[in-house]
Amino acid sequence: RTGFQLRPVAGLLSARDFLAGLAFRVFQSTQYIRHSSSPMHSPEPDCCHELLGHVPMLVDKEFAQFSQDIGLTSLGASDEDIEKLSTLYWFTVEFGLCRQNESIRAYGAGLLSSYGELVYALSKEPEYRPFDPEVMAVQPYQDQTFQPVYFVAEHFEEAKSKLQKYALRIKKPFSLHYDPFTSSIEVLDSPQKVKEIISYLKDEMKNLCQAFEKLS
Repeated sequence: RTGFQLRPVAGLLSARDFLAGLAFRVFQSTQYIRHSSSPMHSPEPDCCHELLGHVPMLVDKEFAQFSQDIGLTSLGASDEDIEKLSTLYWFTVEFGLCRQNESIRAYGAGLLSSYGELVYALSKEPEYRPFDPEVMAVQPYQDQTFQPVYFVAEHFEEAKSKLQKYALRIKKPFSLHYDPFTSSIEVLDSPQKVKEIISYLKDEMKNLCQAFEKLS
């Protein structure tokens, strides 16, 4: 379990509202289904997209953290940065590709839930570009048909690492900490709050070191 919850919504949300939900490990899920005349591709996210594309990935701990990191980065960000983060979300969580065992694999929900685009994305038709958040954040994308461009990470760890570095460069008026026990986010606006978290992490490190010694 990763702690992610599905919350039904009646339609599309603003990028800021949707990304803010991810920060709390809440995925806003649509409730309608694509038209029968177009079963291979839906221009808007539907139940097939949410349940076949997003849900299986959100039960993976690494991918769940990757998704939440984008959400946490969005809190307090400017409108310009929100637009860039939503574009990064598009080219990763929705239409991300990475290399594995010398093959290109899909991890984006838009591909996993669309047989037509999945076959297309793994063919020789689209353009592949290296994974670069600075470039991806301003790359125009297509939401009515298949993507002409996909960004390919050398491995998923590279995508995580580069996205984290990109997030650190976004200027925000405060720092945040997510508490998984209460599913709440705390603004770190005093030295005391930071000290409390450090103290907790020290205790956790002691427990992990003891566990490691027992296994050695």
